[in-house]
Amino acid sequence: MNTIQEFIATNNLEGILIGLLTFLIIGVFHPLVIKGEYYLGQKSNWLFLAGGILTFALSISTHGTISIILGVTSFSCFWSILEVREQRERVKKGWFPANPRRKENSKDITELSDDE
Repeated sequence: MNTIQEFIATNNLEGILIGLLTFLIIGVFHPLVIKGEYYLGQKSNWLFLAGGILTFALSISTHGTISIILGVTSFSCFWSILEVREQRERVKKGWFPANPRRKENSKDITELSDDE
């Protein structure tokens, strides 16, 4: 493990590594928001909040590249809370499928069709 860290430090690859991991973290959160809204609805916000607080605390208690990656993950969780609300609107517009097993979606679809 030390040899990997030494290689990264020697070749000044920290910025590239952080950029790549940030890109991957953001990429992972897009489907998490979609699936979270589909299966849990607005309740998924509590999971994103808990994950954000946890990774925030871990980021503060560590240092170096790990701390940065945990910070990026933390704020990706917090941003996902807003995105779940946006995803709900995208579902209402018909851009994404609604979960037919959730009662709130069947009510939303009925309200949407009444408005048209």
